[in-house]
Amino acid sequence: MPASPSSPSSSSSRKPLLISAGVALAAVTLGLVSWQATAPEDSSPRSSSASSPEAPEAGSATDPAAQLKALARRESGDKLAAGPADAPVVLIEYSDFKCGYCGKFARDTEPELVKKYVEDGTLRIEWRNFPIFGADSEAAAKAAWAAGQQDRFAQFHAAAYAEGAKEKGFGAERLTELAREAGVPDLERFTKDMAGEQAAAALAKDQEEGYRIGVTSTPSFLINGQPIAGAQPPAAFDAAIAKAKAQAAAK
Repeated sequence: MPASPSSPSSSSSRKPLLISAGVALAAVTLGLVSWQATAPEDSSPRSSSASSPEAPEAGSATDPAAQLKALARRESGDKLAAGPADAPVVLIEYSDFKCGYCGKFARDTEPELVKKYVEDGTLRIEWRNFPIFGADSEAAAKAAWAAGQQDRFAQFHAAAYAEGAKEKGFGAERLTELAREAGVPDLERFTKDMAGEQAAAALAKDQEEGYRIGVTSTPSFLINGQPIAGAQPPAAFDAAIAKAKAQAAAK
């Protein structure tokens, strides 16, 4: 699939991040499977490392898979999550509202995952706002967070990823329109939250996490620490979830 041209705009997205040897190896693993993900043409790795480290033992403190799996926050009050905090499988999604393949996943695959796995308690989905396509992407991410403060993240997420939504842009008026469509009850609070320091801090936290493990394209996923990149067919997610569930049950 071709990549969509663009450049990350925020200063935090451009600075290289020093990461541990174990996570560096995990970042390489994630990069190796990112061939189908959307990325800016001029994007470059946001991590630096020296020579490749020796592979650590599975389950050790420096085990990349264990470190990636530990990124699941499992916070019961997380406004950008769906499913029980103690679900055996956690899918972490790094996405951008201007990313066409993120929209494809949100429309074609994600609803089925919710129906099949979230509703029966098998799966928890934790969304990470990871805007890489400029100011509009960042504004939409903050708006999604603000909608979430009024328990309308999922509805805003669906509205912003609807067919043709990203072509209308994510200017201030458009974001308010999406919030109204999502059923956000207090639009004045929504506007204030979107422009506030908490929204900026939440966005920075998600971005830093993604860059730290080597995410440079969207959508990118972790399923119990196993990287999956791009809008893969539903069967790929079914297989990964089944494997992760079986591994969790065996422990």
